[in-house]
Amino acid sequence: MLQALGLGPAEEAVYTALLARPTASAQDLARQTGLETAETTRILLDLATRGLVAVATEAGSGAPDTADGEAARYRLTPPSVALAPFLVEQRNALHRAETAFSMLTEQYRSTAAHPAGSVVEVVVGVEQVAHRFHQLQRGAQRELLVFLVGAPIAVPRDDAEVSESSALDRGVDFRVVAAKDYLDGPGMARDVRAGMTAGLELRLVDSLPLKMVVSDRERAMVPLDMADSGGEPSAIVVHRSGLLTALVHLFEKEWAQARPLYATTTGVRAEPTADRQPTEGELEVLALLLAGISDRRAASQLGLSIRTVERRTRRLMDLAGADSRLQLGWHAARAGWL
Repeated sequence: MLQALGLGPAEEAVYTALLARPTASAQDLARQTGLETAETTRILLDLATRGLVAVATEAGSGAPDTADGEAARYRLTPPSVALAPFLVEQRNALHRAETAFSMLTEQYRSTAAHPAGSVVEVVVGVEQVAHRFHQLQRGAQRELLVFLVGAPIAVPRDDAEVSESSALDRGVDFRVVAAKDYLDGPGMARDVRAGMTAGLELRLVDSLPLKMVVSDRERAMVPLDMADSGGEPSAIVVHRSGLLTALVHLFEKEWAQARPLYATTTGVRAEPTADRQPTEGELEVLALLLAGISDRRAASQLGLSIRTVERRTRRLMDLAGADSRLQLGWHAARAGWL
């Protein structure tokens, strides 16, 4: 049972034997499990190092043997405390394995029907990786989907901001899911806030399985391990295929489960779950939509791109928890937005 959490058969035998006792010595557990006393002692010390058991000392003694020479006795650390990190680690490993399985399965299916070169291309070297990255961002006309993990390697943050600003200026729907430690970098919160003010949508998760950018759901870029390319930055560019569909599906799944962020005057914060209010620009869009004006006419009247109007409408629906514009209008009236 406990082998799934990383314990071997002998470790599990000692652990479960101790589970039935308040405390026990290595000799007691050796007799119960049939193991040698020396091996049982080694296992107990290893379990203690991993935080699964503790020495049940008397009078505050921390020694493995009591003052009068009696063998030390051990007790279990509460399983809810000791085993929880192992369970989380196994769940994360399973999630990564499922992601890899899905991607490999889709890649196999797609390459069975198409020449490999038309589905996936490998890009090696800082200049080539940076060039293809900017191609994807600057070539996007409708949508950019991005996973941010770790520090930039091939594309400096300042260079990436230029491509981001260009996409936002064109009204590209720009959604980003970032690992929670991504904002820890120097100046990162300030840069992210500037992007969000310009229209970038950001959500936060504890961890992500990979770093990637998807452009218009027609091509994607995923970095490779530098150990596989002689220490040089490298990536694969994925074209329209089942593999690309799997990457988009992965993004949407992480996006749906991530925590929204919003920009403040000093940085960015997790979006509150209640009392969220639309911005002035979003209220302008809402007023026109409730008047029966189409997205295209609203964009023309407000001097915005249609993509910006659609992005603001979608955020309004997210704020309202609405599945339709009719529900959005009902919520807006009830919340006093207009």
